[in-house]
Amino acid sequence: MIGTSLPEYIFIRISIWALRAITPLSIFYCAFSIADPPTSRAGKRLLAYCAIETGFWLVVYLPRKRSLQAAAVHPDPLPRQERKELFWKSWDKIPNPEYYVSKWLGNAKPRDVRRENVKDFYRWAFLNRGDGDLKDAQRDEEEHELDEYVDGVQTLLGRDIEPGRGSAKALRLTVDNVKMLHRPFCWYMTVGLIDTLTAAYLSYNGFRLHRTPLRSWLSVFPFRICTPFTRRLSPAPDLSYWHRPHTSKTRLPILFIHGISMGLYSYAQFLAEINKHDPRGPEDGDVGIIAIEIMPISFRITGPILPRDEICRQINIILDRHGWNKVVLAAHSYGSVITTHLLHTPSTAAKIGPMLFIDPVTFLLHLPDVAYNFTARTPRGANEHQLHYFACTDMMVAYTLARHFFWSQNILWKEEIRGRDVTVSLGGRDQIIDPNVVGKYLADVDMKGEDTEWKDREWLGHGLETMWFPTCDHAQVFERKEGRQMLGDVLRKYTESRVVDDDDLP
Repeated sequence: MIGTSLPEYIFIRISIWALRAITPLSIFYCAFSIADPPTSRAGKRLLAYCAIETGFWLVVYLPRKRSLQAAAVHPDPLPRQERKELFWKSWDKIPNPEYYVSKWLGNAKPRDVRRENVKDFYRWAFLNRGDGDLKDAQRDEEEHELDEYVDGVQTLLGRDIEPGRGSAKALRLTVDNVKMLHRPFCWYMTVGLIDTLTAAYLSYNGFRLHRTPLRSWLSVFPFRICTPFTRRLSPAPDLSYWHRPHTSKTRLPILFIHGISMGLYSYAQFLAEINKHDPRGPEDGDVGIIAIEIMPISFRITGPILPRDEICRQINIILDRHGWNKVVLAAHSYGSVITTHLLHTPSTAAKIGPMLFIDPVTFLLHLPDVAYNFTARTPRGANEHQLHYFACTDMMVAYTLARHFFWSQNILWKEEIRGRDVTVSLGGRDQIIDPNVVGKYLADVDMKGEDTEWKDREWLGHGLETMWFPTCDHAQVFERKEGRQMLGDVLRKYTESRVVDDDDLP
């Protein structure tokens, strides 16, 4: 993640402008060449490239942009009593009510927010739907429930919310339009090149790719060069992964789930260093690692992300194939969403031991920070522009968040990880989550208070703990040697959580 200095701001704005200019300039050159065809070899080559960019925009981007706007298939809402319990549980963890209402209502001013606007938000948040007609009896029941929620918000605010409808527009991820921006063909070629280099680096460091069936090779663009040359087949039909064999005699292996990124590129060095810096490796053997690849959040053009139950089922199949009955789980950012699903699924929850969350987005997901900062914020600084263009508005990333991200399924409460050793790594300058609020919540500190003592607590390796990196933005901990070392130490310590018998080895 880039910084916030003026030179970095100029660099990222020029980079984005240059990428966004490629397609319109290509279209212009193709149109110009119809009237005045190029005669030089260089001109003909330039025309051929511009034709590719123009065709890519016309044939690939525009049709997919239209098709990806299709309505989300929402899960059935929770039963009414469970909805009310979830509301009041969330209600109790709102440290700044005015901020909460403003951001969920599109950064609205208090005068623009009225009862119907708040109802629009809760109709989406708890009833899993947008606007629409209901039968009279259903409408009356729904209005009664939504009135209760609005009254609860009024109590939080300490003031009345005026009746009627204001100009505010509720932020409703799975109902609003999918906000995406075109990337030129050359960008995807760059992604393919970096993917190939990452594959070479992981292979050099002892990892082996387990690919999906070759018939699915054409379903991921850019096409992966490493796939046709890989013999190992993933037992999960829709998930590829990188595997480093587990040879340790006494320790647990590691399951890693990445976040929104260019695949495993941002994490490759971290994964390689887990065993490289392991003092027990020579005598005990290497700690095994499985790093799952989630293509729809890896800046590729591909199919939709797997549903919650299916992705858990396929990860479980992968663990069973390698005989891993208990693992240390490490997850970054969006990977914490998949981790939440694994914890809520009995067959996989039983296999999860200690956990390391890095920049997690699932804690306090009822607060507006993740949704607003990733989908609605107008970027200002260099880091915000980088996040907005290269991640937030990527075609499949935007589609995943706008049509497959259901907050009530994805939220994780600290009570749900009680009984495990868990470390949560937070960056003090994280631009997606509010790290101070999340840290206070996890540390059992008053979320409205000014206590910062929890940031300096010594890490012990037992219970629920936090690690605080005051100068790190989202994902920047992986770019710093000291940060990778500290996270690696946590994982290596956690792998020692259980001594196994020879018969139980993976």
